[in-house]
Amino acid sequence: MASEDITKLAESLAKTKVGGGQLSFKGQSLKLNTAEDAEEVIKQIEEFNGLEALRLEGNTVGVEAAKVIAKALEKKSELKRCHWSDMFTGRLRSEIPPALISLGDALIAAGAQLVELDLSDNAFGPDGVRGFEALLKSPTCYTLQELKLNNCGMGIGGGKILAAALKECHRKSVAQGKRLALKVFVAGRNRLENDGATALAEAFGIIGTLEEVHMPQNGINHPGITALAQAFAINPLLKVINLNDNTFTEKGAVAMAETLKALRQIEVINFGDCLVRSKGAVAIADAVKEGLHKLKELNLSFCEIKRDAALTVAEAIEDKTELEKLDLNGNCLGEEVCEQLHEILEGFNMASVLGSLSDDEGDEEEEEEEDEEEEEEEDEQQQLKERGAEEQESLTPKKIFDSQASTPVPSPPVDVATFLAFPSPEKLLRLGPKCSVLIAQQTDTSDVEKVVATLLRISSVFKDEASVKTAVHETTDALMKKAFSSATFNSDAFITNLLVHMGLLKSEEKIKTVPSLYGILMTLNHMVQQDYFPKSLVPVLSAFVTKPNRALDSCSFARHMLLQTLHQL
Repeated sequence: MASEDITKLAESLAKTKVGGGQLSFKGQSLKLNTAEDAEEVIKQIEEFNGLEALRLEGNTVGVEAAKVIAKALEKKSELKRCHWSDMFTGRLRSEIPPALISLGDALIAAGAQLVELDLSDNAFGPDGVRGFEALLKSPTCYTLQELKLNNCGMGIGGGKILAAALKECHRKSVAQGKRLALKVFVAGRNRLENDGATALAEAFGIIGTLEEVHMPQNGINHPGITALAQAFAINPLLKVINLNDNTFTEKGAVAMAETLKALRQIEVINFGDCLVRSKGAVAIADAVKEGLHKLKELNLSFCEIKRDAALTVAEAIEDKTELEKLDLNGNCLGEEVCEQLHEILEGFNMASVLGSLSDDEGDEEEEEEEDEEEEEEEDEQQQLKERGAEEQESLTPKKIFDSQASTPVPSPPVDVATFLAFPSPEKLLRLGPKCSVLIAQQTDTSDVEKVVATLLRISSVFKDEASVKTAVHETTDALMKKAFSSATFNSDAFITNLLVHMGLLKSEEKIKTVPSLYGILMTLNHMVQQDYFPKSLVPVLSAFVTKPNRALDSCSFARHMLLQTLHQL
């Protein structure tokens, strides 16, 4: 290591905070690649007597450095809290699992009894979960109370691995008379979707001691929400439920409302941006009215709730003396109803709890459009997944997951037009092995707008499941190879048009941007590595993906993957 690097490291380490059994290197931007890089960190760990908490957030730890840090931790049996979020910045995804395995093995060897494990904001994906799977199953985690895995890109596969590890930890801990009593679970922004959420719900139902669950922005629809609701019902100590920015619809909202009636300790309900709609809001209002006397916060913002339902929610909080905030912003109320809300709450002497209504969408017709076609399609997808499945063991006498055998319903035929009109992973797969050829043939690749629109529809169904990922990649390759090989295709116009639709480039025209960039970012990560992709577009794409953007922030894992690939080209 150069002398200037050693000086810089020494200056950073001088900021290290020590106290209360905690050693903190938080936010020092240390680049620990080799054993030599980590020497000073190791020294401080080794010299710290009674180490109970180690903070490594905001640094970057490589495989070799992780091994030597792990060696130092093997003698730290008193360690209880590992604050290890955002500690693999700029690392290859393949580096993270071995680093985590080294650190986890050290904690097990030390005989540590963890209370908190925070690995948030590490873009390790499904494979990364394997890196701490053994740790979760070990006696070191029998005492775990807080598990935080926010924004890690786990996907469905990672969610399933995590759920299995938690169940195994619980089983082993019970056998040893040290029952796992997890209290706080955080896994927002992980693309868990229905399958990942359902797997975790089964684990939650077995554990039964949760007090806080935070799972916002996971692409969970009503089947997954219903599974979570049933699991929450067997966690009577729940105080906080944060499922912000998932998609309940009426079915999920009604299921969650039934669970809320059985919970007595709830303090915070965050169902903002969850599309509970009016019928779902009324069901939740009934649950609030019947009990929930400890409720402090109720968030039903941006849920397409209309006038009468909003008033019902307001009336339901009449005797909630602990309530501090009611958020109904971004719904479809209109000025008159907003005034009525204020009047109702003033009558309860609770006007101060109502949050801002500045983003109200205005009054609409009372008739609700419940989007029945969408829900029927979700039901159809769920039936396909459940077909042929064995009955699962019940978590309660009422059965947490109902997988009773039923007569298979034939799937309706799918053609290219149907898929492009209403894209879904199942429809893409049902197009068959020739889906890539069919879509490429039926797309006018001389029209840049049509190519971009088709690409965005294909990428929107991207999932971590091997079959879906392969289908998306093959279909994208066929379409884009045909387009880029055409002498009349304008690649510059293509990238400009794509960036506009991604919301990364402003347009003079009003363009509807894609709701989530995850699929297109993951698809671009594949595209840019193919021979057909013009290398001249790489710096343009890199420049726009690097720029700060709120839409990109919500897909940090996919963004990280793409930038990593672009930098290697």
